[in-house]
Amino acid sequence: MSFDPSTPNLARMYDYMLGGKDNLGVDRAAIDQLTQHIPAAVPLAKANRAFLQRAVRHLAAAGIRQFLDLGSGLPTQGNVHEIVREVSPDAKVVYVDHDPVVAAHARALLEEEGRVAFLQADLLRPVELLAAPEVTGFLDLRRPVAVLLVSILHFVQDSGDPAGMVKVLRDAVAPGSYLVLTHAVASLGRQDEEESAKDVYRGSSTGGATGRTEEEIRAFFGDFELVEPGLVQVSDWRPDHPEVLREEALPGYLLAGAGRKMAK
Repeated sequence: MSFDPSTPNLARMYDYMLGGKDNLGVDRAAIDQLTQHIPAAVPLAKANRAFLQRAVRHLAAAGIRQFLDLGSGLPTQGNVHEIVREVSPDAKVVYVDHDPVVAAHARALLEEEGRVAFLQADLLRPVELLAAPEVTGFLDLRRPVAVLLVSILHFVQDSGDPAGMVKVLRDAVAPGSYLVLTHAVASLGRQDEEESAKDVYRGSSTGGATGRTEEEIRAFFGDFELVEPGLVQVSDWRPDHPEVLREEALPGYLLAGAGRKMAK
């Protein structure tokens, strides 16, 4: 992948939705087009980010000290290593993304971090990824690790074998490890709007998005045991203030869950 300022970039588009400044006019235009078809796109992106932070806090509190964030996107407020260190200053985090835009920003931000590494790699080559020095030099896969696949698998087409990729990751980690993911659903029955939204992503650096059924999303966890509350809408996974009713319920386009690898 090469830098093309005329093509909307997924990482920069997400940055714009989160209120960041590392985006271009072409990215903002793409998101503005997306929200015409899916008005809740920006609130969903923010809910997705909030889920990531809640999940990381939960796992850090449960004793996880190693995190592998795949498809990490641009560094922004509340990064994984920042959240983890609220609980454990000695935690280690490896960010992985294949996007050169992400790589340039991440390395500039993280170069002075002692317990953080960044790897530019293809997620569809998990064996090579796990063998990279940036991973092996930071993480001990003989000990529990949290593998984060947040809002990335729906950008992997079936031809890329996302299920096989995730299985390699599940098999590689030790018992007590966790898999954390969010994934877009196949459809909420609004075909015209959803197809128009997919057109926005087809014109971006991702090449397209693929929603999947709840059963297909659940299958990514394999034999990992889902922690409570299971696979649910992203804003319903262990909300910080469950007693506070949301002013406007988000549509169920995005499911979230965390699963734990049990000892055999």
